[in-house]
Amino acid sequence: MIVAPIVAGLGFSSQATAHSLRAAYELASAGHDVTALATVADKDGHPALTEFAQHLNLPLHLLPADDLAGQRTLTCSPRSRATYGTGSVAEAAALSAAGPGARLLAPRHISTDRLATCAVAIGVPS
Repeated sequence: MIVAPIVAGLGFSSQATAHSLRAAYELASAGHDVTALATVADKDGHPALTEFAQHLNLPLHLLPADDLAGQRTLTCSPRSRATYGTGSVAEAAALSAAGPGARLLAPRHISTDRLATCAVAIGVPS
């Protein structure tokens, strides 16, 4: 069976909690069978990310910031653009981790506390 990866990309502030990540993820992933999570590598070790990833028990791709900079996104956060060279960390992480030819299933979703974002991308079946 040929399966396309479905990756949930996460972007979040240093104040984000696991609840923040879960809220954004639930909005973005509704109706999709997510196979992996992704975010920028400098978030490695953040307590909220560690707790959230362990709870979901999905592979976590930690991507170099350079991998995100070239991704075209549907939305644009001035902070993401200034820090990472992309309009949305969540969208860029999802696209990068889903592989060449990936496409976003929808723009990023923002948690109600506005501390986390999540976007879902689907890769090309392999």
